[in-house]
Amino acid sequence: MKPPKGALAGVFVALMFAAALVGSCGVLLESALRAHAPVDRYEAAAAVVTGEQSVSVRQKRVGSEPEKQTRPLTERARVPVAAAERLRAVPGVRAVIADVSFPVLTASGVTVTGQGWDSAALHSYEAAAGRAPQAPDEVVLDTATAARARVAVGSVVGLQTTGAPQPFRVTGLVKAGGPPGAFFASQATATLSGHPGQADALAVIAGGRVDAAALKKAAPGLVVKTGAARGDAEDLAVRGARPDMIEMAASFGAVAVMTALVVVGGLIALSIRERSREFALLRAVGATPWQVRGRIVRETLRTALPAGLLGGLLALALGAAMHRAMVAKDVLPGGFGLSLSPLPALAALLISLLAAMLSAFFASLRATRIRPVEALGEAAVEPASLPRWRVITGVVFLVLGVNALGVSTMASGSTAAASIGGLVITLIVATALLSPLIARRGGRVFGRVLRTASPVAGRLADINIGAAALRLGSVITPVALAVAFAGVQLFAQSTSVRATEVQAAEGTRADRVVVPAGPGLPSGVLDAVRSTPGVRAATAVKQTTVVMSVRELAEKNLRSLPAKGVSPEGITQTMDPGVTKGSLADLRDPGTVALSESVAEGVRLGQEQQFWLGDGTPVKARVVAIYERGLGLGDVLLPHATVAAHTTSPLDDHILVRGDPDLRPALSRYSGALVIAQDAFGAQQSEELRLQGFMSYVVVLAICGFIVIGLVTTLALATASRRRELALLRLVGATRRQVLRMLRLEAAIMLGIGLAVGTLIAGVTLLTFATAVTGLPLPAVPPLTFAAILLLVAAPGAAAMLLPARPMLRRRPETS
Repeated sequence: MKPPKGALAGVFVALMFAAALVGSCGVLLESALRAHAPVDRYEAAAAVVTGEQSVSVRQKRVGSEPEKQTRPLTERARVPVAAAERLRAVPGVRAVIADVSFPVLTASGVTVTGQGWDSAALHSYEAAAGRAPQAPDEVVLDTATAARARVAVGSVVGLQTTGAPQPFRVTGLVKAGGPPGAFFASQATATLSGHPGQADALAVIAGGRVDAAALKKAAPGLVVKTGAARGDAEDLAVRGARPDMIEMAASFGAVAVMTALVVVGGLIALSIRERSREFALLRAVGATPWQVRGRIVRETLRTALPAGLLGGLLALALGAAMHRAMVAKDVLPGGFGLSLSPLPALAALLISLLAAMLSAFFASLRATRIRPVEALGEAAVEPASLPRWRVITGVVFLVLGVNALGVSTMASGSTAAASIGGLVITLIVATALLSPLIARRGGRVFGRVLRTASPVAGRLADINIGAAALRLGSVITPVALAVAFAGVQLFAQSTSVRATEVQAAEGTRADRVVVPAGPGLPSGVLDAVRSTPGVRAATAVKQTTVVMSVRELAEKNLRSLPAKGVSPEGITQTMDPGVTKGSLADLRDPGTVALSESVAEGVRLGQEQQFWLGDGTPVKARVVAIYERGLGLGDVLLPHATVAAHTTSPLDDHILVRGDPDLRPALSRYSGALVIAQDAFGAQQSEELRLQGFMSYVVVLAICGFIVIGLVTTLALATASRRRELALLRLVGATRRQVLRMLRLEAAIMLGIGLAVGTLIAGVTLLTFATAVTGLPLPAVPPLTFAAILLLVAAPGAAAMLLPARPMLRRRPETS
């Protein structure tokens, strides 16, 4: 006997898309593991020497040995220029260039990269006119920048770096063989960059064979990068994005595997259950249980192998499309390259084969465990009860979910957020195991309504729902999974954005905000604003990232936390982070820090907290305040002086102003300084937050699309397997209209129960997330978006159930 073609096609489609989904997450994961920024500025260098761009700490784990945890640095760890002398003495080294770069803003509002004249040798620039800069007030521009600024050799141009715009005489022009730039005399570069005696990196130019080990020995405490790793030295964004991308891709990959197991497992179980008559006959004529199981597994393998191969190839295209979308939306840096290899496709093939084999084996146990004499009888009627192991396991997962709910409600911040994922997974698994019971109980509740609404069709639908709980459970699970997963992922993001908006609005007392149109605000802008009549207080804000050990679920983990350096004068008039302990007015001394409640678990007011600044500088600071608005204002607040010297650029990000003065005269001498209202500033911040959640939307769309495909396939298979049942109903007198009405009522009940269960899981999880993590009383759930999720799940499901039934009912019942 051969399995029905419809069943084979359904399993094939589900396995193919499962492999494509899992493999696409593998593409993103492999790209993150292999990601390096493209080598551009240091193409001519044999090696690049930089500071250590990561922090590593050994953290003690509960019940196991301490493990090493590493986080990348978001700010540039500079190197001393003096180290260049030792590197020049290494055999094979022709020259060592102390490369320094900093943003330069022209009077016309164009931002270019400022560098020392020595760094021009790293690019293929060609001299166009003039000579090299020699005096501190001289500059060489590339021809494109000179054309925009409308200057020529001998002209004077105003350029703004770390202070007010200064006049520079253009002594030469070069044709751009690299990015647009302005090249200054070497002695002026250190002052203009704001970091005298330090360089971004030391570029080693080879005159022969250079031994990397010798370079490391000549530069102790520094990092020597060669080959593709040189790109990380010139663009920190790619390396900084890798850990979060790895964590996110691995997390979504795990969800994809779980989803594949649930959807594919339910579909294979349904296809085997619908062939129970065939397997019963084999058992009755003498086939042993292992012979029948072997046949089922082999049949599944013959379908799974080509499906996994094709799905693996589709995974490469799907992963590339997801990567392209995230780069286009600036979720990933532009230099974050795509890595394509056979590994994700092979992994997808192996996982799909394993999922198919395990699902087929466990689904075959029920069909082959009964005695041969009882086999045909068992095939005729669906078992009335679930196996004891399935009920016990489902209850265990339900208890685990309730326990995770309790942990989430009692905890806060990162601890609560960490338990949210476990809550969703355990509730979904519990639903998959107990779905027949849920279907049976739900059918009883709605049965009376069905009979009242339609005496004939309603009674038929009620009887079918009560007698086919296993089949209905196979439908309820993917419906609930789609709604729960999409709801939690989408609305957790919207809830976070909403909480951040609320906290930022409540935590900002400023009436106006000075923002840059270019790379940042020079330090003199703050003094100019404060000297303006009508300004009651002004606070400069410098955003950065710090690395700190945070307690999560009784363990410490190294985390990268958003931080702000704030000028202390008048801070209580411009910011209100919601201090619960201590005072923000004490945030003055460079050795002080304020922490949000979400990262301050186990931290006492007044104790010293160790962390690392953005460039890796270790700091111990006294905790002077603990506040509650960490989402809106960042998890760490530091004095401005502590942060400014340890960031890639010394420029400020914005200035909060209390009062309503006319700031235009004070800002007129600075290029690119704009004044906007606080509401407009909040809108800009909100838009940036929404873009950060774009990856979640991409992955949610892919996973939910797979779930809906699995749901449609499952329902189409289930409906096709009811050909004899529908024909029998016609033979005993039911009209075609009555049978179709019965199917519509069944679809409404099955899909309704699944939607209700998925909504309940998403609602419980989101409510816990909102109250424990974000501090909102309710999650932010856009009604139209939620309605769209329900419609996109229910509509294809109903169509998959009703459309195949129509041609079956057009046939004469005697021929079915």
